[in-house]
Amino acid sequence: MTTTLARRYAVLFACAALTISTSAFAQGKLDKNVKIGVLNDMSSLYADIGGANSVVAANMAIEDSGLRAKGWTIDLVSGDHQNKPDVGVNIARNWIDNDKVDMITDTPNSGVALAVSNLVKEKNSIMLNSGAATADLTGKACNANTISFTFDTYMLANGTGKALTKAGGDSWFFLTADYAFGHALERDTSAVVTANGGKVLGDVKHPLNTADFSSFLLQAQASKAKIVGLANAGGDTDNAIKQASEFGITAGGQKLAALLLFINDVHALGLKISQGLTFTESFYWDMNDQTRAWSKRFQKLSPKGTMPSMTVAGVYAGVLHYLKALDAMGGNPHDGAKVVAKMKEIPTDDPLFGKGPLRIDGRRIIPAYLFEVKKPEESKYPWDYYKLVATISPEDAAKPLKDSECPLVKK
Repeated sequence: MTTTLARRYAVLFACAALTISTSAFAQGKLDKNVKIGVLNDMSSLYADIGGANSVVAANMAIEDSGLRAKGWTIDLVSGDHQNKPDVGVNIARNWIDNDKVDMITDTPNSGVALAVSNLVKEKNSIMLNSGAATADLTGKACNANTISFTFDTYMLANGTGKALTKAGGDSWFFLTADYAFGHALERDTSAVVTANGGKVLGDVKHPLNTADFSSFLLQAQASKAKIVGLANAGGDTDNAIKQASEFGITAGGQKLAALLLFINDVHALGLKISQGLTFTESFYWDMNDQTRAWSKRFQKLSPKGTMPSMTVAGVYAGVLHYLKALDAMGGNPHDGAKVVAKMKEIPTDDPLFGKGPLRIDGRRIIPAYLFEVKKPEESKYPWDYYKLVATISPEDAAKPLKDSECPLVKK
């Protein structure tokens, strides 16, 4: 009889333990293990603005978080999406399902980013976007698992597009990269141009990673538009600017608007070719003492010894804030929506962008800056390329929530 009772109690205790264990698992068991994936272009036209440099920035954020000293295990993997949405999604799916990656960051190329954002929503993982520009990630395609940290097409349009139109550039022709990013950038800039009294005279779409822009530039030249808007990025922007110089576009009186320009582009082009270009960014390495100190640390670790781009800075800030949220939670619940909610609860604060909230739509609210590329004689030291034209307030740099298409926003 005693033996029978003992067996019954053993079964009851086992069932209770199983119930508690199952409940804890369902709620997201906290531990101190984290795996981060840097997904970007490692080998093509966007490699210089992110690539291996984004991996460096993510590792710097891990180091600066101090979590490893507190006993956390933090691993980092990286992958090359080759600017193909299917490749990007396959890498991300394998990371989440098999490698137990908790968060994916960077994701330049809006087509890839939109596809990965859908996947992290399905898998309840996390995407911290820094490299993809489409404002749709915090608009009609937004979800509770994705955050955009650094810039978007709305910011670029309301910086460069508005400034040039108000300064008399009231007729535009667009050279547009033929995929999600280019389409969004032309759409958002066209809206700003027309809202400020300008006209769009036409556009031409070009394939991603185009080597020869001659036929597209001839159409821009024939349009007689005052502004030729380059709705592209990376190597495409560099090639378009070089060939526009050869075609005498600016010598003929038209002005180039580089709607998305990075410091790596200016460095590659040189000041002689890029001088006078007006553009919008949310980060510049030489803005203040904090950005300079961090950027000089970064430059020593960069594989090519470059200064950080805006996207690289955003990777650092995003990873740092993510780890800060996990620390505040006391561990990693491996529940993407819960972690993102905590990230939105805590105000962001880092040495590169300063303080700023994360809105419900996933958009980080920070200032933007209208810059102009210096003339060669104005540059006083290496990487001294920008002069500040205007500061755009955080409220003006992001699309107002009242106009948002994000399904998370209740109006």
